[in-house]
Amino acid sequence: MAALSAKTIQNAFLAKDGPRTRHNTRYTCDFCALNTRSMHPVQGCRLTLADTSAKWLNTTSTAWISFGKQANISCNATQGTSAVASTEKIDFLKLQNGSDIRGVAIAGVEGEPVNITEPGTEAIAAAFAAWLLNKKKSDGLRRLRISVGHDSRISAHKLQNAVTHGITSAGHDVLQFGLASTPAMFNSTLTEDEMNHCPADGGIMITASHLPYNRNGFKFFTSDGGLNKADIKDILERASRVYEESAHRDKQEQTGVVTQVDYMSIYASDLVQAVRKSAGNKEKPLEGLHIVVDAGNGAGGFFVDKVLKPLGAVTSGSQFLEPDGLFPNHIPNPEDKAAMEAITQAVLNNKADLGIIFDTDVDRSAAVDSSGRELNRNRLIALMSAIVLEEHPGTTVVTDSVTSDGLTTFIEKKLGGKHHRFKRGYKNVIDEAIRLNSTGEESHLAMETSGHGALKENHWLDDGAYLMVKLLNKLAGARTSNPNIGSKVLTDLVEGLEEASVVVEIRFKIDQNHADLKGRSFRDYGESILKHLENVISEDPNLHKAPKNYEGVRVSGYGGWFLLRLSLHDPVLPLNIEAQSKDDAIKLGHSVLAAVSEFSALDTSALNKFLQQ
Repeated sequence: MAALSAKTIQNAFLAKDGPRTRHNTRYTCDFCALNTRSMHPVQGCRLTLADTSAKWLNTTSTAWISFGKQANISCNATQGTSAVASTEKIDFLKLQNGSDIRGVAIAGVEGEPVNITEPGTEAIAAAFAAWLLNKKKSDGLRRLRISVGHDSRISAHKLQNAVTHGITSAGHDVLQFGLASTPAMFNSTLTEDEMNHCPADGGIMITASHLPYNRNGFKFFTSDGGLNKADIKDILERASRVYEESAHRDKQEQTGVVTQVDYMSIYASDLVQAVRKSAGNKEKPLEGLHIVVDAGNGAGGFFVDKVLKPLGAVTSGSQFLEPDGLFPNHIPNPEDKAAMEAITQAVLNNKADLGIIFDTDVDRSAAVDSSGRELNRNRLIALMSAIVLEEHPGTTVVTDSVTSDGLTTFIEKKLGGKHHRFKRGYKNVIDEAIRLNSTGEESHLAMETSGHGALKENHWLDDGAYLMVKLLNKLAGARTSNPNIGSKVLTDLVEGLEEASVVVEIRFKIDQNHADLKGRSFRDYGESILKHLENVISEDPNLHKAPKNYEGVRVSGYGGWFLLRLSLHDPVLPLNIEAQSKDDAIKLGHSVLAAVSEFSALDTSALNKFLQQ
């Protein structure tokens, strides 16, 4: 397959424009982009990508890589043109994924056509600027500053250029952060630093979290936090109009200004100061501690050089810090078994005191103690609850719906707090914590088992790096009185957490084309399944429906529990089972199967397989 290496592109870029200072360089929107009218699939081209320097990709944030037979460099931005003509139809509303936008940005995977295009991205960016103007009740004459960052995905740079083009064509300025974390994008709307052109009026993060390499998407922020579902729908409807109108008007001249800012250094510096403060302003409070980080080739590598090393920690053995949008080592996901095995092995091999792992865009995280014990899911929530309840006795901890009964007992009986189990979806959990505070019920922590965690003290931002800083604060504070103490201080905090021996998640798919739906939507069909299950459970003396439940049907019995719920976005009913033995888990599984087997559009094969093991 014909392709250009990063080195070839870099040389051409420098020859065309000459070297530029990377940070705080203001210039009118004259950045260069590669013409990609002849794109080739990237799937399977590991050898082709071997020459692509991830480091160069992250330092030359105004260029991006194209794989094609003819890839020429052209300074087209000043003419207000798009690299790809906006002739294709786009169903913008289908790009909504709750409070985010997600889709396919790279061709090559069968059955997954590209729907995040450059013209579509320009329209979305322009729509966000218009939405932001409206939110700020501007008269339309105000010039906004919008920060733009991205994770390590191979489509990041072309989408960054498209976002920049869409915003500057609308007459607003762009702060390009290059490789960044999602939490940093929100922080940029709060930072008071005029030298670095902050605060931004809004922020856009280009990411698709832990999804495969061909996907990408957008998260949006204002100083009030992340946008909600209604906001995203509004922006996509605006984008659809912008896209349609662009086909019937002359190309717009770009009047906005682009500024490159090294914001990750500012963000990381705040994290460092937080740890030092917790240790009585000691310069290197982590000196002597060995901490390894697994960034999964995402955006979290900064945590080693910009956070841990300045605090004095030894970081040898840290792995997968270099950004690589093909994620060659493991999925960057703290819930993924292979990812957790990788960081656990790194801790044990290096005899480290602590291991830290991030997802792609660093809004989720998990840890591993010196013995190799994973601190994720219920354990991480228990650990954070212990820390927060020391600081705020009696506070309410809001979690998603699949947390364990053992966690409830731990929070309420051992820690003296209150556990408010709510719905899946990090935004749902955070918004519920905010709502509780507005009603007078104090809540300082909102967490999902996925590793999303937000604290009131941190503006309710789900920040994986900040969660780890809270652990480091605990370590640093303890070491002021005992310099030899390690991660045992963290492990001791979750002592007494009851954990199930068997933990299972099974997903039932609904066949939307099955006759049994009788014209109903998958959501209506799924709701009818849940209602039937609820009726069946009420007649079984061995099973007891949870008295307070906000999502699906949660039932206890046989020494364990199960939860059957309808997926937030897909025609799927996930079933979670936790029990103290395999036999008890099977009993719970049979109870579910007996209730749902009459729904012929529901694929129960995965549950059958589990029951037959």
